[in-house]
Amino acid sequence: MEGATNGQKPLFLVVLRTGMNQPGQVRAALMYASIAAAMDQDVVVYCVQEGADPFKQGVMETEPSKPGVPTIAQRFAEALEMGVRVEVCEQTASVRGIKEEELTPGAVMRGGASLIDYAIQARGTLTF
Repeated sequence: MEGATNGQKPLFLVVLRTGMNQPGQVRAALMYASIAAAMDQDVVVYCVQEGADPFKQGVMETEPSKPGVPTIAQRFAEALEMGVRVEVCEQTASVRGIKEEELTPGAVMRGGASLIDYAIQARGTLTF
């Protein structure tokens, strides 16, 4: 099936390039990823540049909470529950000084070629 990575569901790609300086963008990326997963898509959130930062252990918990607004940590937990895969670019992590063992559980590192592969396969893509 075109646009599928697992042989069953079409791939939907979310590229996250903004980080804790724009928490609303991070929350939105995770929210839309969860929505796509609810629509029976195989979803990857691929994190580059500042988008890698929230997935270093302890970072997303530094976001100030606002009444009635979900936190990045809540959106991340929802995304994982929906089966969204969160992947941090290895090259970005290296430049930003993030080691694989420092990633928040649920996030993994993948090489840059993965992003190209996902972009080729994806039925749809959003960038934040």
